[in-house]
This record gives sequence, structure tokens and C-alpha cells, in this order.
Amino acid sequence: MAKTNPGYYTPLMTSRTAKTLREMYDALLAAYGPQGWWPAQTATEVIIGAILTQNTAWRNVERAIENLRQAGALDWAVLRDLPFEDLAELVRPAGTFNVKTRRLKVFVNWLWERFDGSLERMFAMPLYALREELLEVSGIGRETADAILLYAGGLPTFVVDAYTARILRRHGLIDTEAGYEDIKELFESNLPADTPMFNEYHALLVHVGKTHCRPRPRCSACPLERFPHDVETAD
Repeated sequence: MAKTNPGYYTPLMTSRTAKTLREMYDALLAAYGPQGWWPAQTATEVIIGAILTQNTAWRNVERAIENLRQAGALDWAVLRDLPFEDLAELVRPAGTFNVKTRRLKVFVNWLWERFDGSLERMFAMPLYALREELLEVSGIGRETADAILLYAGGLPTFVVDAYTARILRRHGLIDTEAGYEDIKELFESNLPADTPMFNEYHALLVHVGKTHCRPRPRCSACPLERFPHDVETAD
């Protein structure tokens, strides 16, 4: 990997890298088809799910969201006014519910203070400025912020997770120095700023990561098996 200054990682940006990333996307899409992400009915539900899914399985988030739906609480005004204890009980299935309730409340309060509770106004901001603001909200990390921007806002930002990092590392597109922003930059600099592609690519990487590119890889029949890879590459 190229380096400019000691300790500063620069992601590989070449026509070859762009070609490989596109070919990997095409191979995954041909094998798995469209994934239909994010599994939600509204942008509000996407954002709530993105916050609740931190460190838990999606099935647990679905149970929490169903509780919120039944309570009529998939609404920013309702969430703003709902007592902490009542909200915590509704999101209990998502785990660490007091922490996640606090994060939801912080986000809701920020949304009302900054945008008067309007997602339309929030997503009207320039992408990079909004991302920086989201990252200043307590409990909103980079993956959560990008999931909100991509899946709720329809904005062209790439979501990076542990599956993505493992797959790229094993296929020699990054090394162990690459962090979240490096991996994000790798995709965004080598692919067009295409929201549907970014959406689908992330979902496909999650699928192949869960199915084949596990900590102990299952390379047989993997759609990416034909691409050069090193199964011994550590996470």
C-alpha cells in the first residue's frame, strides 16, 4: 500500500483497483441478487434501527422496532416526549437498552434543536457537513452515521463494517493499517458516487461475509473465490 507520511495510510486508488471493486460487485450481485436493504418502512425507522443495531443481532432490533410500532412511537415528536423509562422498556429486546435509550434520546433532542424535528431539513444539508454534525452527536459513530445518510437519506456515502474490512484485507485491497475512513475512501474514490450501488454493495458484502468470509473462511462456492485472496490474512 502506498504511504505518504509515516503513520499515515493512503488507500490504493488505481484503475486496476476500480476494476476489481466493480468486478467483485458484479460477481456478488449475480450470485445473490438485490438484497432489498435497509429493511424498514420509513426513514425514521431506518435511523432508529441504525442506532439500535449497534452490538446486537438484527432480529433483536426488529422486536424492539415492532414494540415501538405497536406503541405508536415511530415518530420523532412521540419519541421526544416519551419518558425515558417507557422508551427503555420498548427497546429492551435490542439489548443494553438503557444505553440505547440514552442514544436515541440524544439524537431525538439534537434533531429537534437543530432541525425542528424535520428529516427533510436535515437531509437537505450538504453531505459532508451533515456527516460531521452527526459524528458530533453522542452515540453516533461512523458506521451509524453513514448508515443514516445512505439508507435513510439516500445520500452517496459508503458504509463500512467488519465484514467489509475482512473481505478487502483477505483480497489484498487493504492492509492491517487501513481504518474506517481509509476503506470508505477506497470505495468512494474508485467507484462513482452512486447511492443505489453503495446501498447494494454494502448489503452484498454483509451477505458474503456472513456466508463465506467468516473468521474461519468458507471459500468453496464463494462468489469471490476466483479473485486472488489469502485466507490466512488475520482480521
